[in-house]
Amino acid sequence: TGANLAGADLSLANLDDAWLIGANLAGADLSLANLDDAWMIGANLDKANLTGANLTDANLYGANLTGANLAGAYLTAANLAGADLRLANLDDARLIGANLDKANLTDVIGADFTGAVNIPERYRKD
Repeated sequence: TGANLAGADLSLANLDDAWLIGANLAGADLSLANLDDAWMIGANLDKANLTGANLTDANLYGANLTGANLAGAYLTAANLAGADLRLANLDDARLIGANLDKANLTDVIGADFTGAVNIPERYRKD
């Protein structure tokens, strides 16, 4: 909790069930990392590389994911409520069951919100 891991190379790391609440992971490389069930409430992931990461059931409530690369990430059933995803790359990210309530999705790249819940009105395709 509250750890400073800014710029750390955590690619391929197994962080299953990790408690990274309020952690600073700005610019960190978390590509292909396993963050299944991780608690990352309020974490700073500004410009972090999460390409192909497993964030299934992760709690990212209020996290800063501005400019983060989430291409191909598994965000199935992740809690992204209140998260800041401005300019994040969500190309091929799996968002089925992800909670996007009050998330900032301004200028996200390549997002397909099919199956996500609580999508802000302007991003719905219905």
